[in-house]
Formats: sequence, structure tokens, C-alpha cells
Amino acid sequence: MNTRPLSTQALGDARADKRLQILDGVRRHGSISQAARAAGVSYKAAWQALHTLTNLAGEALVDSSVGGAGGGGARLTPAGERLLQAAGRLEQARRAALSQLGGAGDATAVGAPRTSMRNTLRGRVSALVGAGPREPMVCVRVALDGGAELAALITRESAELLGLAPGLALLALSKATAVQVAPAAGATPGPGVLAGRVQRIYRGTQHDEVTLTLAGGQQLVGFAERPNRLRAGSAAVARVDERVVVLALAG
Repeated sequence: MNTRPLSTQALGDARADKRLQILDGVRRHGSISQAARAAGVSYKAAWQALHTLTNLAGEALVDSSVGGAGGGGARLTPAGERLLQAAGRLEQARRAALSQLGGAGDATAVGAPRTSMRNTLRGRVSALVGAGPREPMVCVRVALDGGAELAALITRESAELLGLAPGLALLALSKATAVQVAPAAGATPGPGVLAGRVQRIYRGTQHDEVTLTLAGGQQLVGFAERPNRLRAGSAAVARVDERVVVLALAG
């Protein structure tokens, strides 16, 4: 029997969040609610995970219309079974490849997500700030290597699926076009205001592209409106809005 090939985008990285764990929980327990409990996430977060996987795969992975004495259940479709099998083989290959690398930094560099975002900064969760369990958004404070702090505003379900907790290693990503660079004079410190020195500057007609070296040696690319007094070596600050920061697990 011919089977439709699944999109490899659905495989992603088993470490990226709990989506594949939830899919495997459906296979094991025959229930989305039980899969959510086993993964330690809410029922709503489990559904978000399954919807995301289905969108990436391009084919239904779960049949949730299964009836039964308990009021219904769920089971994997053949596509869902194939996806879990492929994910298992991919994880085995990843472990074998990373075992040949010299250190955690090598593994992070190799496994970093491939996106159009210019900025990828290393850090750790310092705090999770929310207005309450019913608030759908959570502010994640990220302490960057070198002492600066970013903030990222994400949904509560995303925080659950990533398993975010203080001390967890993260990558904080942002588009360069969303980073505003200005001279350091008069800047107010705080989350999302990163101090550094201009390493390079490329002049434009309305904006200049600026590369900053932050405390700790990490680099950040952003844009400064013209005219400005920025030069190579100038003290500058970059403002990164919490709504544009994307978080990924570092390893």
C-alpha cells in the first residue's frame, strides 16, 4: 500500500519541546488527557502540540473520534505511527553524532535552529512572571551570558511545552530588524536593554546596521536611525522588545 510521505519539518528536534512526547503518550494511553498528564502539561497545551505537529506533517496524526465506555479516546493514525518511528531513528542518529563532539558548546552550535533571524544569544531562565494561572501569557526573564537580561512574552502553553524553569539553558532569538540601537548616553537599564560596544557599522540611507559586542562577548545585530553619532568602539544600547523574542532550548 502506498503511503503519503510526511514532511520532515514535523520531526524537528526531540529536545525542542514535548510535542513528540505527547504524541507518544497518545499512542501509549489512548487518551489525549492522559498523554497531557504523563507529559506534565495542561490538556490545552497538549492539543496545541498535536495541532502544531499535524500542521508540520501535513497529514492527520491523531484520530480523536474513537468511542468507548469511558466517553471516547484517541489513537494514532498510520501517519502518526510513522512519525514516531522516524523520530526514534533520528534521535538515535543525533546521539551517535553528538557523542563524537568535544563539548556541550559544539553540540549547541550544531543543533542551533536554522531561521532567518540574525540574533541567537545564549542564556538561562532567571524567572517566570505571570499574572496568575488563568493568564494566557507568561513573561520569561532570560539571564544572558555576561550578565544582561532579556524578556520574552510567550503563551503559557508554550512555556509548558518547553518545560521552562529557572536555570534552564536557552537560546534567545530575535530578528535584527526588531532591535533598536542607540547611543548609550541617557539609556535606562532594564530587561531588554542591552549595553555593548559597536564592533561594526554599515551606513544606510535611513538606517545604519550595527553589530554590538555585549558583555560576555556575544554579538547582537540591530539598526540605528540616521542621523546618529555611533562609531566603531562607541558605547551603545540595544532595545529588544519582549514580544519579538523567540525562545528555544539550548541542548
